[in-house]
Amino acid sequence: MMTISDVNAMSPKAFIEAFGDVAEHSPWVAREADAARPCASREALVKHFETAIRAANHDAQLALIRAHPDLATKASLTDHSTREQAGAGLNTLTPTEFARFTDLNNRYRQRFGFPFIFAVKGATKHMIIDSFEARVNNDPTAEFETALQQVCRIFRFRIEDRVSP
Repeated sequence: MMTISDVNAMSPKAFIEAFGDVAEHSPWVAREADAARPCASREALVKHFETAIRAANHDAQLALIRAHPDLATKASLTDHSTREQAGAGLNTLTPTEFARFTDLNNRYRQRFGFPFIFAVKGATKHMIIDSFEARVNNDPTAEFETALQQVCRIFRFRIEDRVSP
């Protein structure tokens, strides 16, 4: 695990190599967060990532959301997504559960134009399904904001896995 001193001592290139994958397929978030260094704490580092996506325009935010995979999909996932989804039991769904996820993924994408985002670390497949069912009928503007909040939770978890408090 790195310390915040280790993070602050990194060159911009090393920082982007170390954190470019924190926001799914979106190294631009790490480039923006890098510009705000040095960080006083791990929490400040997390806030720099959040500030980076909050300062981005709508199109960049939408591209970031769309870079995330559908949950419980058979598609190719990043190593992070594979581990996180497996931790929530999404790799051991019954055929009925898999069909439910597939239906919800399709309905959600059709309604909002982006995948359902849920920071699965610490969650169970039942918690995810409950959230999915509650959110699939949300207002599109509110759901876009919820998706951004979930993206922020995802990179918080990923940073917490790499940087000591």
